[in-house]
Amino acid sequence: MKKGYKRLLYFESIIFLVLILNSFVWNILNKYTILLFIGIILILFKIFFGFEKDKHRYTKDIIMDTIIFLLIYFMCYYLLGVIISFASSGNHYTIEGFKTFIIPIIIQVILVEYLRYVMMCKSEGNIITMISTILLITLIDTTSAIYYADFTSSYGLFKLIALTILPALSRNIGFSYLVLKTGFKPLIVYQLVMGLYYYLIPIVPNPNEYLSSIILFCVPIIYCYKRNTFFQKTHDREIERDYRKKSIVPLLTSTAIVIIIVVLTSGYFHLWAIAVASGSMAPKINKGDVVIIEKINNNINKLKKGDVIAFKYKDVVVVHRLTNIIVEKDEYYFYTKGDANSHEDSFIVEKDMIVGLVNYKIPFIGLPTVWLNEL
Repeated sequence: MKKGYKRLLYFESIIFLVLILNSFVWNILNKYTILLFIGIILILFKIFFGFEKDKHRYTKDIIMDTIIFLLIYFMCYYLLGVIISFASSGNHYTIEGFKTFIIPIIIQVILVEYLRYVMMCKSEGNIITMISTILLITLIDTTSAIYYADFTSSYGLFKLIALTILPALSRNIGFSYLVLKTGFKPLIVYQLVMGLYYYLIPIVPNPNEYLSSIILFCVPIIYCYKRNTFFQKTHDREIERDYRKKSIVPLLTSTAIVIIIVVLTSGYFHLWAIAVASGSMAPKINKGDVVIIEKINNNINKLKKGDVIAFKYKDVVVVHRLTNIIVEKDEYYFYTKGDANSHEDSFIVEKDMIVGLVNYKIPFIGLPTVWLNEL
């Protein structure tokens, strides 16, 4: 092994040892101190090895292709949310949210991807130092999770391996291979989007842990395969310009579809799509149909007898038909009934319970959601 490779391997081994001790003994590298630690590593790397400039030719093309890939992924992911249900991600648009989650993620992604790039460049194709770099970056990604993992139970080990270690390995093997071809900038775009969407979008799909592990493991592999095919084609300036022009259409199309899906499924906008979990409105609306709810906000006077409405009763959204509306002293009282039920509902719906008016349905596409919820 060349002297330069040995120096790099020694350097990475020391960092690896520090991270191992932190994961199992110290736990001093939290979301803030880990940033300082990576910064110190970069400074020392600069002193001992120097940095390589990113001179990759197709960076803009790959960034655009990465954005298209991510938009298509989120289009599929949110469509999957109609099947597996959604969960609120909480409100992170606060000073505390930015300080605790968003800013640390942004800084760490940039630092780690640049560290990956300079280390892989210095490896110069040496298998041992490349494997060492992959393991090192993986440990940086998982050091906190390892410290807090429950090693006394099989379930705790499953969560650590399936939800943390295997996805990190999958991502870092592929990214460490790609970074030499693409540079670090496209990978920063990918990592920022995948790392921040949970904190920036108010409602997200809610897969169980088994499905999450599959998604987290497979998506980076698909992304890396897609990027690798980019370099199997011959490029020249004309092909490069043509590629950028052709990328605009899928970029705009996938962006529009993702926006529509998020708008319809989030519940934060004027229209809201939900899956019907019972047959109480058959045959007009069947179990497993997805209905589009038009929110009425305070426009209660828009409602009339015979309308199909959605309202919340005991934290469950119910879709039933209005059978009567009574107004007493400016207070509205709504009586409802499922078309397939023999009697009116045993409760009175008040105006603050009403979500909106149901005018459209998409037959049966919500059946998987219902089946999963009944398991």
